[in-house]
Amino acid sequence: MNDWIAADWSAPRHIVAGTMLKGTGESTLPLPGNPCYLNQVHGSKVVIAGRFDSPPSADGSVSGNSKYVCVVRTADCLPVLLCSADGSVFGAAHAGWRGLAAGVIENTIAALSADPAEVLVWLGPAISQPSFEVGEEVRAVFVKVDPKAAECFVANSRGRWQADLYGLAKQRLLAAGVRNISGGGYCTYLDEQRFHSYRRDPACGRMVSFVGSNAP
Repeated sequence: MNDWIAADWSAPRHIVAGTMLKGTGESTLPLPGNPCYLNQVHGSKVVIAGRFDSPPSADGSVSGNSKYVCVVRTADCLPVLLCSADGSVFGAAHAGWRGLAAGVIENTIAALSADPAEVLVWLGPAISQPSFEVGEEVRAVFVKVDPKAAECFVANSRGRWQADLYGLAKQRLLAAGVRNISGGGYCTYLDEQRFHSYRRDPACGRMVSFVGSNAP
């Protein structure tokens, strides 16, 4: 088994991005710079990646500096990796349902300061719709903002909903003007061999998803 999944997208060759697999160490990742870790709080704040005395409380980071790598940790939540078409700026967002509803994707795109139509996105491993049961309160949060979000929820036999995290993210990305979207074909819950899943095992570890540049 490989140590990580490389992002399958049309980013420039100097952009290095992907997700670490379960059972591997962060030291095996091909990080092209210093990782900027975040104190993730399921919110929508985005910071400029850099050197901090302690991880800033945020759920997204962006950079145009090859010295730093934008990273997020997930175990069912959705890692969203982004870069401009020329690879001059890049970023990462931690998009659980709360952060997604709060606008972490939109804020990360804005922080890139690039034309959304020229932004490339890769959706890393997250929990899939058949495995992601939520209550009516979660569905209501999204539908209140955009009625079209109802398309991403399917009622189940328990009177609850199966939520499509990938679909909700794609709706947000398209609404923000992003057209080049890749990834989204994983399930952290079902693929026990490769991925950590909080819903499957609350005591699990986390995968690191990262994006950086090896440009000089």
